[in-house]
Amino acid sequence: MKTLLSIGHGYSAQALARVLLAQGWRVIGTTRNPDRARDFAAQGVEPLLLPGSLAPALARATHVLTSVAPEAGGDPILRDHAGELRAARPEWVGYLSTTAVYGDHAGGWVDEATPLTPATARGQARVEAEAGWAALGLPLHIFRLAGIYGNGRGPFEKVRDGTARRIIKPGQVFSRIHVEDIAQVLLASINRPNPGAAYNVCDDDPAPPEDVIGHAAELLGLPLPPAIPYDEAEMTPMARSFYAESKRVRNDRIKEELGVRLLFPSYREGLASLLAAENAR
Repeated sequence: MKTLLSIGHGYSAQALARVLLAQGWRVIGTTRNPDRARDFAAQGVEPLLLPGSLAPALARATHVLTSVAPEAGGDPILRDHAGELRAARPEWVGYLSTTAVYGDHAGGWVDEATPLTPATARGQARVEAEAGWAALGLPLHIFRLAGIYGNGRGPFEKVRDGTARRIIKPGQVFSRIHVEDIAQVLLASINRPNPGAAYNVCDDDPAPPEDVIGHAAELLGLPLPPAIPYDEAEMTPMARSFYAESKRVRNDRIKEELGVRLLFPSYREGLASLLAAENAR
């Protein structure tokens, strides 16, 4: 039986798991939280609590996906399980990275051939993690994800409760991707493996963040959230790190090599789908 070991079974991996389970796969998901382990089991995912050995699960896994972000000391999965991973023989391995590896390009375009010049510590940690996973000698596929949104991760709640803001930084653009499109890209790669490949996973329409918030308000029939200059905005260090980079990310490779046709080619289709799903509940 095809079996996915999902290390750090988070939001994006769960979207893939739903597709694979419907196709008859077995999915093993790791977590450090016993409550989440019970949630996994209810979803049909076999939970594996960490810390502990990955070796028994790796022996069963035909495919491996890791969603674990680096920590201050590096990638914790590489730190704790590199030997077990080197001994494994999966058909396909996926690493969920981020477009932050490209750094700041002042709104210019980047693709998979663009040099990795991260502008933040977060991006540098991802570059190092990508290299660490590549050094294991596994059939690795790297997926550089843009800003992720989807069910449970949309702007509507903040627009409704009045906490949304349109932070204005001239020239700032972000690329985005709906979680269901992440799942279909991963599935397409599983079906067309190309070890060593890296893929940008983003939609067709990089856009200023204030445009997305404004469109969400328009869909809800609510007033535009207030516009706040970037220099005056109160932001978390993580949020500010996102604004340290501005780039447009090309997604030609997922289309040409993997045959992906995006379900949500821009935030407009994506937000409309999220709102329709909310209204159908």
